Amino acid sequence: MEPLRIVIADDEPIIRMDLRRTLENMGHIVAGEAGDGRQAIEVTRELKPNVVILDVKMPQMDGIDAAKVISTEGVAPVLLLTAYSDRELVERAKDAGVFAYLIKPFKEADLMPAIEIAIARFEEMLEIEKEVADLENKLETRKAVDRAKGILMDLYGLKEQDAFRRIQVQSMNTRKSMREIAEAIIIANSV
Repeated sequence: MEPLRIVIADDEPIIRMDLRRTLENMGHIVAGEAGDGRQAIEVTRELKPNVVILDVKMPQMDGIDAAKVISTEGVAPVLLLTAYSDRELVERAKDAGVFAYLIKPFKEADLMPAIEIAIARFEEMLEIEKEVADLENKLETRKAVDRAKGILMDLYGLKEQDAFRRIQVQSMNTRKSMREIAEAIIIANSV
């Protein structure tokens, strides 16, 4: 496995030092550190690491709230490393989009699989989001083309195939997408 760039955040410097040493012994790079949730967000936005490891209980902003911001922005997968395992925190972590939750004290043998799974799930999520965006674009294109076909059919008495072919030819001739051509037809005829 290639070395990962990791951001760690814990309000206790000794814990951060121990975690840094463990991660570096595993062959990874600790790209940044933070002592609270707000700093963790800033460092993560700036460095765009492969993974972020956050403690839950931190000053200013706890790790779960920071994880929610980082997850919402889609910057990196978040792994929570905490001494707390009560049900409420686990539920909050799930709602925040956390990809892994480890309890302290941790072992290197526990950390590596958690990091790998968090990254894999994050990449899957990004791929699904991309597919959703592509499908939404295709749907909007289809709606626009269908509407433009209807306009051309009404205006020129064309059959559906012929109206589609006109949009298609115009798209090829102008090197614009069919959606752009369809939207131009719709706009031109919406007066």
